[in-house]
Amino acid sequence: MDLSTEIAGIRFKNPLLPAAGPLTGDDTKMKYIASLGVGGMVTKTISTKAAKVPRPCIVATRDYVVNAELWSEYGPNEWIEKFLPGIQSLEVPKIISIGYSKEQIEWLIPKLKDFGDAFEISTHYVGKDLDPIAEVARTASKLAQKPVFMKISPHMPDPVEFARVVTRAGASGVVAVNSLGPAYYVDPKTGNPPLGSENRYGWMSGPVIKPVALSIVQRIRQSLDIPIIGVGGVKNAEDVVEFLEVGASAVGMLSSALIFGKEQYKRVVDELEDALKKRAYKSVRDAIGKKLETHRADFTVKNPIVDLEKCTLCKLCEYVCPYFAIKVTDHVNVDLNACFGCGLCESRCPTRAISGVLQ
Repeated sequence: MDLSTEIAGIRFKNPLLPAAGPLTGDDTKMKYIASLGVGGMVTKTISTKAAKVPRPCIVATRDYVVNAELWSEYGPNEWIEKFLPGIQSLEVPKIISIGYSKEQIEWLIPKLKDFGDAFEISTHYVGKDLDPIAEVARTASKLAQKPVFMKISPHMPDPVEFARVVTRAGASGVVAVNSLGPAYYVDPKTGNPPLGSENRYGWMSGPVIKPVALSIVQRIRQSLDIPIIGVGGVKNAEDVVEFLEVGASAVGMLSSALIFGKEQYKRVVDELEDALKKRAYKSVRDAIGKKLETHRADFTVKNPIVDLEKCTLCKLCEYVCPYFAIKVTDHVNVDLNACFGCGLCESRCPTRAISGVLQ
């Protein structure tokens, strides 16, 4: 199967990229991540000075990561003299992530542009005003003379307008989305916030934010025919396919590799073909944009249907039903007068014995 994809004229052997972060923070790390079969490389975000990173700076559960990492802890000279030259032998496209202001971009791009195929520009710390963000996009595109992707944060009130403004200013496309926050994590073992950052705040990423990221990617792609790199919550190959379906042409993953281990990249790449076949796609490109149709609100009440051969009478549906419409004894009884058709029982059934409510 053809797993390749193309973004702004750059061909990737498959759509999985490491998102900018600690796993791509120097050439040794990037070489290892590349060895796991990713389709391209994205550096940790480089700025005009090294970040002063508080410690501890990363905590995780199985569902999310909260980090206080900021940008690269190395200054631009180390990237220019060591890390970027060190990855030139990698036979994958290289996207250099940089930030943040117009002045920083003007300083960085001339020094970095010969090392990569494209730039990602983080807007994480520049606020919500689109005028300076557009100026950054305009400046970066003019200086780089190669594709520039502007990375949107979830706090942007209108993602579509963000994408429209930056592409009109010259950006080739967008990366959606960055981490969500500020977030306040409390260690359940101690009852205390463990991060070393000011006020112990961090930024949340990982599987829990996937519905937010999918929504933003889809909303942008429904309105604008532009290249999108989807990032946020990717854990497995099925997640990659979901991002492709809502309009992403490539997909970034980082937090799940922090949660489940770096080999998660290899697992996702190895399982991607089967995930595409499961949804009847013949290639990566076949999947892109297949779920961009719009839908009107549906107010039809659909009641659950229970497959007694699959049902184990575990009572979970009864316990979670917010309308007290389900009673489980030696069978499952649904009170059709009380049932609201909300779909919770079907989504929570561990044996998929319930159907008929969800699309």
